[in-house]
Amino acid sequence: MFGIIRPCRHRLPGGLAAEWMGHLCGLCLALRRVHGQAARTATNYDGLLISVLYEAQSAGGDARAGWRRAGPCPLRGMRTASVADGAGAQLAAAVSLVLASAKIRDHVADGDGALAHRPLAAAARRMASGWDRAGTRGGAGVGFDTAVLLEAVDRQQDVEALAGPGTPLLAVTEPTETATGAAFAHTAVLAGRPANATALAEAGRLFGRVAHLLDAVEDLDADRTAGAWNPITATGTPLGEVRRLCDDAVRGVRLALRDVEFADDRLAHVLLAHELDRAVGRAFDDQHLDAPPRRRGLVAGCAQWTWLFCTCQVCCRKQYEDPWNGQKRREGWCRKCDCGDACDCCDCCECGGGKSGGGCGDGCCCDCSP
Repeated sequence: MFGIIRPCRHRLPGGLAAEWMGHLCGLCLALRRVHGQAARTATNYDGLLISVLYEAQSAGGDARAGWRRAGPCPLRGMRTASVADGAGAQLAAAVSLVLASAKIRDHVADGDGALAHRPLAAAARRMASGWDRAGTRGGAGVGFDTAVLLEAVDRQQDVEALAGPGTPLLAVTEPTETATGAAFAHTAVLAGRPANATALAEAGRLFGRVAHLLDAVEDLDADRTAGAWNPITATGTPLGEVRRLCDDAVRGVRLALRDVEFADDRLAHVLLAHELDRAVGRAFDDQHLDAPPRRRGLVAGCAQWTWLFCTCQVCCRKQYEDPWNGQKRREGWCRKCDCGDACDCCDCCECGGGKSGGGCGDGCCCDCSP
């Protein structure tokens, strides 16, 4: 699993947690249907936003024809579940496959890890090509031309090759913005609300900007250590400026969503207005750029992981050293929920009687009732 939108279940009240899981499982199963079991590894938290946006603009409710009952799954504790199975899930699968294939080719080009070996790199390229073809077929099935995604992926490599000190950081994120904007906008077409396409394209473009920048922020330490290319270091952009660009993009997403006509915007609003903002804070809070990394070897790293598991530090400790690089930037599993934070919905979802349906606790996206 990967992605920047990782909500805590306690921040998804009123059945939203089950709905979010239904979209995630629906994306996973749609990927399997499009290109077999291996394609399920392309399941990601951000890809399901496509399915969520389609559903938010449609009639709503998991009893619709667009949802079905899925069989037991180990990741659900062998329980059955109601999952998204409509055009939104199909579009999400197509987009996820194409973008995942781009990620694979990027790792191959950089010679990351095992992909530095020719046989494995060749196998990875074949997998990426297969995913491109499957994504194209899946996109065609819902009227979406994935050529815009493939063109953006190809252009990304050229943009990065030309980037250097002084290059505007947003010039590097532009291909990603174009790809996500096109995917978001097509949900309006699928849902029969073409008037929403312009606003959703803007929301998608800004979401792509945030996703690209946060990926760069999270990889910054590792890329510096490995001497790998990173847009922040390549362009010489200060982290303060990166944070400003992310915060401005989050505000822009919120404003764009206000111009979209939804049937039920609760889950979409929580994910794109609140969880996106939390993702920005989480990425920058995790940075410890003044701490020099201390690398451990394979044996020492595995031994440290074993010690952390056996002493329950991975679960219960507020913060512990990463066994591989020695930096204190990992939280215990039981500490990851920040549900104690004050609800901040009133500054963007008009809890006093706006689109969300009334005051806090009365139809608002957040459970901020007393």
